[in-house]
This record gives sequence, C-alpha cells and structure tokens, in this order.
Amino acid sequence: MDTKHYDLIVIGTGPGGEGAAMQTAKEGKKVAVFERYHRIGGGCTHWGTIPSKALRFSIYSAMEALNNPIVKEMGIRTQPTLAQLRASSRSIIAKQESMRQTFYDRNNVPVIQSHAKFLDNHTIESDDGTRYQAEHFVIAVGSRPYRPDGVDFNHPRIFDSDTILDLKERPQSITVYGAGVIGCEYASMFRNLGSKVNLVNTRAKLLEFLDDEIIDAISYHLRDQGILLRHNESFTRIEGVDNGAILHLESGKQIKTDIILWANGRSGNTENLGLENLGISPSKRGHLTVNEHFQTSVPHVYAVGDIIGYPALASAAYMQGRAAALHLIGNTDHKMSLADIPTGIYTSPEISSIGATERDLTAARVPYEVGHSQFKSLARAQITGRAIGILKILFHRETLEILGVHCFGENAAEIVHIGQAIMKQPAPYNSLDYFINTTFNYPTMAEAYRVAALNGYNRLF
Repeated sequence: MDTKHYDLIVIGTGPGGEGAAMQTAKEGKKVAVFERYHRIGGGCTHWGTIPSKALRFSIYSAMEALNNPIVKEMGIRTQPTLAQLRASSRSIIAKQESMRQTFYDRNNVPVIQSHAKFLDNHTIESDDGTRYQAEHFVIAVGSRPYRPDGVDFNHPRIFDSDTILDLKERPQSITVYGAGVIGCEYASMFRNLGSKVNLVNTRAKLLEFLDDEIIDAISYHLRDQGILLRHNESFTRIEGVDNGAILHLESGKQIKTDIILWANGRSGNTENLGLENLGISPSKRGHLTVNEHFQTSVPHVYAVGDIIGYPALASAAYMQGRAAALHLIGNTDHKMSLADIPTGIYTSPEISSIGATERDLTAARVPYEVGHSQFKSLARAQITGRAIGILKILFHRETLEILGVHCFGENAAEIVHIGQAIMKQPAPYNSLDYFINTTFNYPTMAEAYRVAALNGYNRLF
C-alpha cells in the first residue's frame, strides 16, 4: 500500500487543530487532518463550549420570559423541557460544523475520518492500515472529563460534563462535585432552571485564579440565587440508587439529590496514539509537556489545546495552533499575543478578566491603584434591568499603565475586550488616560470604563 506524504498532519479538528491546519495551508503547505469522530469540530463544538453555552442561553431566555410580569399575568406557566431547550444548540452545532467543513474544503485540506496512531517519528497509520508521512505533526486531540475509579458513570443518576447534555428531564435537585469553571457554570444553569443545587468545592474558595473581589461577588450571588456552597470537601464514594445519587464526603456528610454531576478535572485523549513509539510520555492525566513554541520533546511534533492543560480554553487553543504552525514553517514575521489570555466564565452573571489580580500585584510589590464602576450606577444597566455587576481596573500609580481588568456582570466576556485592546498597546497608549479622555456612546455598558478610570484617578490625590 502506498504511503501518502504531507508537510503537516494535524490530529484533531477542534479549535487547536483547525488553527494549525488553516494557518499552515494558507502558507502554501500540503496539510491533512485526522478526526476519529464522525463529525468535525472536536469537543468544543459537540460536547463543550458550543452546546453548553447554547443551552445556557436557552435556559436564561426561557426563564426570563416566564418570569416576565406580563407573561405571568397571562397565566402562562409551562416550563420548557430540556429536550426543547437543547433544540437550538443542535441547530447551532450543525451550522458550526458546516461552516468549518468549508474551511477545510476551501483550503484543500483533506479530513481523514479515522483514528491516527504513530508508527515512528514521521509515520502514522489510519484504521484501514493506510500509512501517512509528514515533516511535522500537530497533536490537538483535546480532553474529556476525568473519571475516577469506583464511580459508576453508567448509572442513570450519575453524570459528567459530556453526558449531562443528554439529560432528559429537569432534576428537582442536583449535586455538582467540583467548583471550577465547568462546575460553576452548570450550577448556575440548573439553578436558573429551578433545581435545588449543591455545589461542592474541593478548595477553600471558588475559582481561586480570579481576583479576590470577583470571587467574593460570584460567591455572594450564587448563594443569593439559592445555591448551597460547600468548601474544602472531598468525596470518598458516589452511590447511585433507584431514586437518586448519594455523595459521601470525607467529612462524614452525605448529600442525596436526584442526580450528581461530576465536574472535577479533565484527562487528555492521548491513549492509543502510539506516543511510546516517539518516546513521548504523557502525564498521569494524559497531558503533554511543550515548550514556548508548543513543541513536545520531539521537536517536529507539536501539541496544542486541552492536551497541554492550562488554560484549556477554545480561544487559546486556536491561537496556540496558529502559533505552532507559524513556528514549524519558520515564519517569524507574524507576532501573536499568547500572554494574558482573557477568561470567560458563563455563570449568571458572567465573569471575565485579563491581566494581574490585586493578589498578584501585592505579592510583586507593584504600586497599583483600583478604579471601580458599579453597573447599578450606569444608565444602560438601569434601562436593561441588568444592574448587577462591577468593572474593576487595576493600574500603576505612577505610569497609569493598565495592569488588569476584571468584570462581573451581564456581557462581561464582551466588555473585557475593550480593556484588553488598550492593555496591549505600547506605552504610553496603554494607560488610564485613554479611558479618561475618550468619549463613549451614552448610554452604553462601555461607559463603565470611563467611570472606573475616573474613580481610580481620583484615588491618587
């Protein structure tokens, strides 16, 4: 059987794989992509970002409509089923998949529907035994929910963040084990559906990588919505029963709810890739170690996206794929900013941030100051009824350089990009002066930057 030759072979069609494939193809190189799932797009499109965020929006919109005083007065009380709420996500997934397929078609990149296994440093084999060789490889196989031994994920009451999307009926109660980004997002969603929610955190605080003030804000609002938070807890076992599931904790507590969602960690999909034939050893959680250019210990083999661990964001994966592609073809003309990746956490309300936290700056002994804008004081927030939230700007006391932007509230993941754009400008254009001296449309949420800048500037005197 003939061996097929390429400049680059990418394994995986998620954001990281797509970024690498498209960038390399546009540089005139011959590229092929392997995808073991029968549809392209990776976990981001089919089990993660797209379906979960689409479901969140459907839940939020439906509950907002049902809670509208006019709708209530009309006597409309029927709550949509989870199947109805998921319907919109299916159409969005189909649109995303179709759009991405056109990217590969337009750039003459074949998508090989097969598992890929390395035979040696430059050869991989498909399921049908066909062999493919390439000068370079990009591994972008993504991750899946971590499943600890002893937990029966086949039980109809025990779920992870992939299988929860197949839930048929709204549970009256749910325990979410793991209070990271995924756990907090799903806790918010189910609470908005009206379920009683226990959110069990293995750490002392929620989302410890965030600024402390934002942590306090999201903790308060989750509790205010009726979510019961339990910190510093670890499970001993999960017991599935006929009418629910019981979480047994090391502290002796037992929490019984209709269902349990396991949301504590993820594992890289490195099994059966033949990495041992390259001398590459994944970590216990299946992650690969890379350098600043996303090269593994084998220099012509790159890895991007969830498979390398933090930050495990779709947006970061796409840029990592592009950066790896540019490096492997020797293109040093393009400069990509891979530092200070913004967070986007789709709780209710949203959270987004970029740059340093107060904790970081205090530890580094950087003389900083804080500017605040409370959403409840903004005309646009008052008009739309979205008055919960804050925008927080951290800046250097002497140079006024923007050091961090932290946002909590409606559309936080959109609002943060204004601050990101200014932070990335060269000095002196990355300073508080921009927000103080710029005219913002009124009324808008963007005006929060002017209010926060003036608030911070006034603290200097």
